[in-house]
Amino acid sequence: MNDSDLAEQLAAAHGVSKGDAKKLVDAVFAAIGDAAAKGEEVSLNGFGKFKVKDSPAREGRNPATGEAMTIKASKKLAFTPAKAVKDKLNG
Repeated sequence: MNDSDLAEQLAAAHGVSKGDAKKLVDAVFAAIGDAAAKGEEVSLNGFGKFKVKDSPAREGRNPATGEAMTIKASKKLAFTPAKAVKDKLNG
């Protein structure tokens, strides 16, 4: 499923146009992205949490040459599903 499929399901379920549903889906994802960029945790009741995690700099190897290199520190967006979602997945 992609964002267009999600918008189609919302449009059908709530009697709105596909265009309006697409705008709402895009707005939700933009809000999650903006909150994550600020370092905030996004908690969606019954679905899960999006949390920013720091990945420190580390040593690695260039796979083409085998040469040692430093991999820069970065931030990752992690998702932890809620118990209700885990229960759906595991029957």
